[in-house]
Amino acid sequence: MKKTIAMAALALAVSFGAISCKKKVSDADLQTQATTIVTSNPSASVEVKEGVAHLSGTFPDQASKDAMIKELKAVNGVKDVMDMATIAPATPPVDTTSAVDPVVQKKVQDAVKDFPSVKVEVVNGELTLTGSVSKEQARKIKQSVDALKAGKVNYNYTVK
Repeated sequence: MKKTIAMAALALAVSFGAISCKKKVSDADLQTQATTIVTSNPSASVEVKEGVAHLSGTFPDQASKDAMIKELKAVNGVKDVMDMATIAPATPPVDTTSAVDPVVQKKVQDAVKDFPSVKVEVVNGELTLTGSVSKEQARKIKQSVDALKAGKVNYNYTVK
């Protein structure tokens, strides 16, 4: 009986020894593998400490971040992934339309058609009148344009 117990204890010790002799992957090797994975997103980085990958940086969306975490967890030797990364805020679409209604712009152009030296333009989203006019012409132009209720108009013409 003593021999059986001794043999069982020896077998148990050998099996524990075999498990503990399993080759451990170094953090340096894990860092190399993790860095290779993360290079697909230039605004992200990873650092491996004690077998745990610490992911940081910015991702364009949650799906790409989740995919990166999944790839890191698949690396043999990575115990866990600490997610410290963020999602980039969505950028609103750029409004390329003019702030001035084309109909209003056309009405103002019609109002100053008798003054060929005056040009009607949209500058920085505002209706702007440029050119060279006399005092009397300036007064008539202002009255005509104000009557249209065109909103903000910049009178950048030269009065002689």
